[in-house]
Amino acid sequence: MFILSLLQNPLMIIIFLVVLVATISIHEFAHAYTADKLGDPTPSLAGRLTLNPTAHLDLWGSILFLLVGFGWGKPVPFDPYNLENPRRDAAIISFAGPLSNIAIALFCSLLLFATAQTDGVHAIVSGILAITIQLNITLAIFNLLPFAPLDGFKIVEGLLPEDQAHDWHSLERYGILFLVVMLVPFSGSKSMLELFIFPIIRNITTILTP
Repeated sequence: MFILSLLQNPLMIIIFLVVLVATISIHEFAHAYTADKLGDPTPSLAGRLTLNPTAHLDLWGSILFLLVGFGWGKPVPFDPYNLENPRRDAAIISFAGPLSNIAIALFCSLLLFATAQTDGVHAIVSGILAITIQLNITLAIFNLLPFAPLDGFKIVEGLLPEDQAHDWHSLERYGILFLVVMLVPFSGSKSMLELFIFPIIRNITTILTP
């Protein structure tokens, strides 16, 4: 990924870490905010209705993001019994996180294209925008994978008919196993994540960056 070339600069490494923390925090805050608006006070009572990174960072999710290029934040708790339509609203809450990242990436892309035509814009500004775009696209695409505990699992569950949703929910316990399989070398020395997911992230990022 082109982001690696930016990280040759020590300053960019610091910026990368700051943007990573902010990206994960906004993603998790979006879950909490949406659940609160849908009538569930659980995230607020758990101290998650905040942009404070200490409330949202997951140790292993953050480490994996630094090591292999993907990860997650601490899951936001919510009580489906507080929701008017539990399956539908759970899907909406789950989608709010990736949607916030997509919105940030699109906004930064507009800024990047605008500043690309402006003389005198410092390279660091472009670097920050490029890093922000790629991190947000990475977090959005990865979390849309339909494996528990990722957001995509509950999104799919909310879209399925009730009888099929029940069967789908029974697969939740195997989510981590599916994720491990995604990391195991599948063809040659590349994992399924490298073969199928990273190219999608790379192509979208290329479109969004001039």
